[in-house]
Amino acid sequence: MERHYDYLLVGAGLYNGVFAYFAQKAGKSCLVVEKRGHLGGNVYCEDMEGIHVHKYGAHIFHTSDRRVWNFVNSLCEFNRYTNSPIANYHGEIYNMPFNMNTFNKMWGVVTPEEARKKIESQRTAVSGTPQNLEEQAISLVGEDIYRKLVKGYTEKQWGRDCKELPAFIIKRLPVRYIYDNNYFNDKYQGIPEGGYNIIIDKLFEGCDVLLNCDFLKNREELSQVADKIIYTGPIDAYYDYSEGELSYRSLRFETEVLDMPDYQGNAVVNYTDRETPYTRIIEHKHFEFGTQEKTVITREYPSDWKQGMEPYYPVNDERNQALYQKYAEKAREEGRVIFGGRLGEYKYYDMDKVIASAFNLCETELGAKI
Repeated sequence: MERHYDYLLVGAGLYNGVFAYFAQKAGKSCLVVEKRGHLGGNVYCEDMEGIHVHKYGAHIFHTSDRRVWNFVNSLCEFNRYTNSPIANYHGEIYNMPFNMNTFNKMWGVVTPEEARKKIESQRTAVSGTPQNLEEQAISLVGEDIYRKLVKGYTEKQWGRDCKELPAFIIKRLPVRYIYDNNYFNDKYQGIPEGGYNIIIDKLFEGCDVLLNCDFLKNREELSQVADKIIYTGPIDAYYDYSEGELSYRSLRFETEVLDMPDYQGNAVVNYTDRETPYTRIIEHKHFEFGTQEKTVITREYPSDWKQGMEPYYPVNDERNQALYQKYAEKAREEGRVIFGGRLGEYKYYDMDKVIASAFNLCETELGAKI
């Protein structure tokens, strides 16, 4: 490679996108290396039947951080989409998150006081400190909600029985004693009009890009082309798993075009019974209030992860956190390499938190005023 760059950005998701945007403004040169055949990481959208399909699962932007909200809106107009998923339990439909609409459908209760009494009476089924996820969930929301809306969905997500899962996985389950189906408590939410690719293209504008290129397989050559590296891939893979392999959960998506205007009447429907093999169906047109003649749905299947598969969710249990700390110690000793993002920091990040984290790097590394 003939040109020398200020920064080599490994991975083309939001973290490196934000850094690239401010690096360009600071007059720095960037080469982006991306293993996939497109920019954008997991927020990438694919156009199908005039619908912006969220290729790697539903991405609904929400934040209470005004600085982040103003930034993304400076790149693209956002619509007024509000996340109001519903749960399907063997054909019974319940509103999410757990709120008065849920409780009315479940028990016929009408007032917050009636709902509180019902939940309190069922929470007593667990006494003492919860010893597993099942006991933890029942102690929070009672038996009925646990059995119908938590148990099957959680077991599909983790691939294990709730009695075998540690209690700390569910620290809290949001319960609202009001008639409100808005899933998020954040002040701002929406979907970029025209899809996330508009934002991604603006973030990486001016960068040189290598797609379908695995940095780790070409590390020796690529490490020489820039003064510094921002690495957003799996941190254990960077160190050749020298301390051991971190655990992840993966996802598999089945996407289908249907010759009908509307399949399920909502963007996201969770299937909370254990027998249905997928956790949810996403109907993408509803994110942007689409009126196309056809529709596109995606079934989402959780799966175990092994090397070679896409890691989606870090398994942040005690064993993995202890193992990550060993890699983080190695990372702190690096002179030229900065680790960031969901995989580089082994941390589940919402999109706004990824952007805020990248802001911090831009301020310390580039002296950017954001």
